[in-house]
Amino acid sequence: MFDESQTALEGISVSIRDLQLNFGAVSVLKDLNLDIPKGEFLVLLGASGCGKSTLLNCIAGLLEPSGGQIWIEGKNVTWAEPSARGIGMVFQSYALYPQMTVEGNLSFGLKNAKLPKAEIARRVARAAEILHLGPLLQRKPAALSGGQRQRVAIGRALVRDVDVFLFDEPLSNLDAKLRAELRVELKRLHNSLQNTMIYVTHDQVEAMTLADRIAIMKGGVIQQLAAPLDIYNRPANLYVAGFIGAPPMNFLQGHLRGLSFEGALTIPVPGYDFAAPPPANCPAVFGIRPEHVLVGEAAARAPVQTEVVVEIVEPMGADTLLWTRIGTDEFRIRIDGQTAIRSGETITIGLDPARSSLFDARSELRL
Repeated sequence: MFDESQTALEGISVSIRDLQLNFGAVSVLKDLNLDIPKGEFLVLLGASGCGKSTLLNCIAGLLEPSGGQIWIEGKNVTWAEPSARGIGMVFQSYALYPQMTVEGNLSFGLKNAKLPKAEIARRVARAAEILHLGPLLQRKPAALSGGQRQRVAIGRALVRDVDVFLFDEPLSNLDAKLRAELRVELKRLHNSLQNTMIYVTHDQVEAMTLADRIAIMKGGVIQQLAAPLDIYNRPANLYVAGFIGAPPMNFLQGHLRGLSFEGALTIPVPGYDFAAPPPANCPAVFGIRPEHVLVGEAAARAPVQTEVVVEIVEPMGADTLLWTRIGTDEFRIRIDGQTAIRSGETITIGLDPARSSLFDARSELRL
């Protein structure tokens, strides 16, 4: 356990120590530990009910933890009021004052804090420049698009001039085009400011494109904390492997015997990078992503080949998704969108064990 006499680690912006949160008999956060370096863009990712928004609200001071500590910029803020934590927060709802202009919304909190007029004007002008709000300053929220309103909400946090920004699913109310545009704006904002940003989402595309690191949560526990490509290439367990990826990773059930996976398909795995020395014989799950399955000439050069029957073809423009089966396991293949394959066709596919993942079927951990 940590105690208050410990100082925050150098270079750490937010430190979560043995954090617990209980609602009655229900444990929502379970002895959670997390250190977020200064300037990092961390994404908390998971399905509804995993505890990601609860964790963010504890950091913000909107929920009181049942145990543990929260440190922000070297200060223990576990019991501090939200206004004393040095954070700016952006919610899913814009929550703008409809009777005020954009400029009024941006400056309202600063006026309440009784900052000098010149300082308020400087901060509003800076936020407007960074977020391209200059031409909109005299408009009211009703005259703005959804994306513009969310930029104003971000600007309202930005004018606080704090070290840590918290985002609670800020793009989920926007359509797909606006979400893509604002993702780019947020990336530019982080590159420009280099502030610590903690971002909650259930959208893995947002997580993969925005994050320096992703914390994937389930049941109030962080399942894996790593850079996006590390999580994509080396998922720590079956849950992470199935959660990241659209469509998700293919799984084949079987056994690992020596350096061979045996199920509906026998797959030698001598080139596989085991996390630890493999057990001699254990129930195992072989996983490979749909985009890593080879078709056509490339399949003939793969270490393992097999034939499958295409059940469903889903054209998606740049890509086409094929639905097939290996044994009783559903198996998806992502190919180039210009490849002509029809339902009912038998095709040869190739698998490279070096691009696969193996999991212990009992513990569900990566082998």
